[in-house]
Amino acid sequence: MTLRSSIYSGSVTHSRSAPRSHRFSYRVWWMLIDIDELDELDRSLRLFAYNRFNLFSIHDRDFGRGDGALRTYIKDRLAAAGLTHAGARIELLTMPRMCGYAFNPLSVYFCRDATGRVSAMVYEVHNTFGERHSYVIEATEAESDVVRQAAGKSFYVSPFMDMSQDYQFRVRLPGESVTVAVTGLQRGEAVIHTALHGRRSPLTSMALLRRCLSYPLLTLKVTAAIHWQALRIWRKGVRIRAREPITGHSVTLGRPATRVEGDNV
Repeated sequence: MTLRSSIYSGSVTHSRSAPRSHRFSYRVWWMLIDIDELDELDRSLRLFAYNRFNLFSIHDRDFGRGDGALRTYIKDRLAAAGLTHAGARIELLTMPRMCGYAFNPLSVYFCRDATGRVSAMVYEVHNTFGERHSYVIEATEAESDVVRQAAGKSFYVSPFMDMSQDYQFRVRLPGESVTVAVTGLQRGEAVIHTALHGRRSPLTSMALLRRCLSYPLLTLKVTAAIHWQALRIWRKGVRIRAREPITGHSVTLGRPATRVEGDNV
């Protein structure tokens, strides 16, 4: 059986211009998982497991509401948004658990219709307070490999950024490479930009072993890096914004967007 799932290795870059300038970049890798292949991946990859412990694993409870099957959750979200046609095949770009631990600031679902076209995107955001939020957005662009979308910011992520922002999403769909770029706008001005970029390679047990050796304790390092960068920003004198806790898993419906000047994803 030829797997559609794969690995993408690359980097995450983050820059902000307000209220203080700050920038960093890290090497990262992700799995792009066709969620219909999860059981097959569990059987065929010695170092990977689905809903059980292994060196690398994916657990349904790490995503969405955390109380049921991943495919069911995403199809329910699409149906609630009137996008049932986009649930024919769903791919998830995420970091797996490593030695039982994972923290994904952003996981991205590519939701395809019966023709194979990406017809919707779901951006699932996790913050360090244990909260989750998803932006569910239809994809209507005529271009086959680039999706542009927008949504109002509805979820507390960084304690150093205001909630009064709008997001622009610009995505180069998975192929030999993948790019997901998110820009935060405040009063029409870009104040924060985050982008992940990776190059594709086949998903095999040997490839997973190489990632374990090349990116040791990656998921722990992600959490540590978030807190280290927060300390650096705090030391620049940026005040912490108050957070209003949420319960459950909240959802925002976004909208398709058009190309803007300087958009080179």
